[in-house]
Amino acid sequence: MESPKKDASFSYREVDSDYFEKRQLKRFARVFHLWALGVGAVISGDFFGWNFGLASGGFGGLFIATSIITLMYVGLCYSIAEMTAAMPHTGGAYSFARTSMGPWGGYLTGLAENMEYVLTPAVIVVGIGGYLGAIFGTPESWAPLWWLGIVCDFCRA
Repeated sequence: MESPKKDASFSYREVDSDYFEKRQLKRFARVFHLWALGVGAVISGDFFGWNFGLASGGFGGLFIATSIITLMYVGLCYSIAEMTAAMPHTGGAYSFARTSMGPWGGYLTGLAENMEYVLTPAVIVVGIGGYLGAIFGTPESWAPLWWLGIVCDFCRA
């Protein structure tokens, strides 16, 4: 390894190729688990979010909010498409933010991405637990047991 490079309040190090070989991703989840996470994310997002939106804003309020979010999402998709062509490297949103806004922009974006990856499975687990509780007619106090069982099933992969 060479001497670190200084850029603002961060230092960078040049590393050898074996550094990355030691840090490769390992396969844990199987096809069923990835399918369940995907379906759970869609179902929990569709049903949980829509119900709260309808209850608080009514149909008109939810329609306006959905229209605004749709425009923002289209802008996000076009932005990511442009950045992918302009900065063809891996890392997704973190990489784009770090390149365009510097290390702190990348750091904050990385934190936001991590929060998303932590909260999405939690919402899915709560949703699936609610569905199983309704199907089997268990009392609400059993919900943590459903959650634990679902998490253990995903961790078993």
